[in-house]
Amino acid sequence: MRYRAPAWVAIGSLLAFLAGGVAEAQLIVTEKEVMRQARTEWLLIKKHTPRAGDPRLQSYVECITDRIVAVLEPQFQELSWEVIVFDDEAANAFALPGGKVGVFTGILKVADTPDALAAVIGHEIAHLTEDHIMQRAKRQSRTDALVILGGAATGMGDVVRAGAQIGLALPFDRRQESEADLVGLEYMAQAGFDPRASIYLWKNMANVNKGAPPEFLSTHPSNDRRLDDLVGSLAPALVHYNEARESGRRPNCRL
Repeated sequence: MRYRAPAWVAIGSLLAFLAGGVAEAQLIVTEKEVMRQARTEWLLIKKHTPRAGDPRLQSYVECITDRIVAVLEPQFQELSWEVIVFDDEAANAFALPGGKVGVFTGILKVADTPDALAAVIGHEIAHLTEDHIMQRAKRQSRTDALVILGGAATGMGDVVRAGAQIGLALPFDRRQESEADLVGLEYMAQAGFDPRASIYLWKNMANVNKGAPPEFLSTHPSNDRRLDDLVGSLAPALVHYNEARESGRRPNCRL
């Protein structure tokens, strides 16, 4: 049987990229270095993490992502976008510099409608467009990353899920998460996805996990705070949603 490295191997590499530089205590401070390492780590993730077996899933996620990318500012539309659905139970997704988007099959269990998945993808793309990844890389050191990852791997039992949680969710702070929620809400609405699905998504996540937040919610604002912020931003998002629908943006992304 052919050996396939578990997802945490690739995610561990991703964390090292996001947090570390050339030397153990050195910070990544240049965009050029971050972009170079992002390209390398994306290739490693693709090599070591299995893809979703059903090609319909890939087409479905690409459809939603393409609709959101189409409403971004021109400098972001022009990135070399690539979207891959990875076969992993972690309820997570991520975006890397350069327009690389990864979606784990586990997130589809809670983001189980096109509009809900658009909320997830809009959120992750907002991390990229708002420069959160660069901000995170500048303030974290390789040493810090290795300590965090090592503690997760030895103390949480399920290494695959721990690796996904630490590598993809932990490094963003709550301010960035809140900002990504609201910017992502605008993106999905402008693309013609119903922004009210964002409320459904977070409630569904809480219900499915019976009070225990999944990876996608780790270190994020509390559910109540998050819902309050989203509800407070729904009115303008609905205006943009209705304008998008009237202008012909009616995405038909289905499995």
